[in-house]
Amino acid sequence: MNLSNLTPAAGSIKKEKRIARGQGSGHGGTSTRGHKGAKSRSGYSKKIGFEGGQMPLQRRVPKFGFKNINRVEYKAINLDILQTLFDKTQSEIIDLNTFRDNGVTSRNDLVKVLGRGELNAKVTVIAHKFSAKAKATIEAAGGICTEI
Repeated sequence: MNLSNLTPAAGSIKKEKRIARGQGSGHGGTSTRGHKGAKSRSGYSKKIGFEGGQMPLQRRVPKFGFKNINRVEYKAINLDILQTLFDKTQSEIIDLNTFRDNGVTSRNDLVKVLGRGELNAKVTVIAHKFSAKAKATIEAAGGICTEI
């Protein structure tokens, strides 16, 4: 080993590409931007979705439908689920906390009780909405429907 054999460790030296520092740097002249065109000019920035003048995908795809931004979304809970919850908890009052604790709804869900299934228990149900059939069935079983 002698001084002529010494080299830095692999990966320890990085040659930084110094652009626009004259012809001697090898990156002078057009400064790696090529000749002419928008990308060679200062201040160039491509618009989002720009495809080089081709009609962008966002404009090629047909648009259809309508999404009502004022729609209120309810989590539907049927009478058979209420019966299951009553059998599980034996609680006279079934409210939002009961639904949440048993994993039926999430924290911010609005709840609407629907009329599918049977309900034999006398329970007080507290929810945001009730369908007419659900309300009639709960009250026929001796229960109470309370809207929040």
